[in-house]
Amino acid sequence: MKKVFSTLSGLLCILLFLSFRSYDFLPDDEIPIDSLRKVYSKSPDQWPKPNLDSGVKFVELGVLPPSPLEGQKGKLKGIIALGKTLFFDPRLSGSNQISCSSCHASDLNWTDGREVAIGHDHAAGKRNTPTLENIWAFKKLFWDGRSEGLEDQAANPISNPIEMHQDLKKLPSKLKQIKGYQPLFSAAFGDKKVTEERILSALATYQRTIVSRKADFDYFLEGNKKRMSDQQILGLHLFRTKARCVNCHNGPLFTDGDFHNLGLTYYGRKYEDLGLYNISKKPEDVGKFRTPGLRNVMRTGPWFHNGLFDNMEGVMNMYNAGMPHQKRRPGQENDPLYPKNDKLLRGLMLSKMERDAIISFMEAISGASWKERSPELPQ
Repeated sequence: MKKVFSTLSGLLCILLFLSFRSYDFLPDDEIPIDSLRKVYSKSPDQWPKPNLDSGVKFVELGVLPPSPLEGQKGKLKGIIALGKTLFFDPRLSGSNQISCSSCHASDLNWTDGREVAIGHDHAAGKRNTPTLENIWAFKKLFWDGRSEGLEDQAANPISNPIEMHQDLKKLPSKLKQIKGYQPLFSAAFGDKKVTEERILSALATYQRTIVSRKADFDYFLEGNKKRMSDQQILGLHLFRTKARCVNCHNGPLFTDGDFHNLGLTYYGRKYEDLGLYNISKKPEDVGKFRTPGLRNVMRTGPWFHNGLFDNMEGVMNMYNAGMPHQKRRPGQENDPLYPKNDKLLRGLMLSKMERDAIISFMEAISGASWKERSPELPQ
């Protein structure tokens, strides 16, 4: 009898092993990967419910949207051409050596690949250069939200003493001396008059045309279900559920457009950066920085406002641990400005396999870069 039972047990184990081999089960809810693929092959409104905290304004992930100027490029051809020329012209800087494209290179997905930006006289800034891809979608710009429009944003780096180091009031006169700019301003605005307002308007209009390329995720949503691997679909599921990423990174551009404190303020220390508080002066804004869009995230490192991480494994490990929590020092017990980490942050307890799947999914939302060739500069 024991021999028969042992034989049956052995056969049962073999059958179970063979059945499990045909599926790659999820560790959190044990959904077979082929079932998961079937679920995510449906329209997003039929996807599993996302794991959201109370009060989060969620927009479902979706296909990359076009530039708001897509249907107006013909009408705006002259101003876009002028803006592109200005963007690539180093004469917009005080040294005549630094252009907007020095920090926002198209073949680097419109960033510079550095920890922090390098500007006038090779001076290092204290923040990482954000990408300009899809910049038109943000209501508040820069890491600290200090600009509310692309025209104002364009003025900041030009006049910043450690970036382009150019007196903005003197820039129109400087460009007037370049005869080749006269026909470009005429084509853009109807006459050759060069003003600060026109310079910034042209730069802003050109930047509104900068859109990231479609990635595998977009093609997957459009019907080509072979464009995402099983691991990437698992990563998509975890991104929306167990890992809770969509609480901040949602919508077609993977951002809530809001500001959050991730525990990287360095309050009271050498690399202190108070972020949004520097603009709002509200104590609750200490250490908050803008949520970046994750389109092409795997091509736009280093990451975070200070370029702290140059590998995504490190980023995932930090989020998995719930991000750093600074301990109060003596004398800080009643400090009204002492930074508080965002309430959305918490330890995730993701396995290595799960973290790798999420990273794989982020590859699926990262498309190839494309090179915007520098125009011939006017003389």
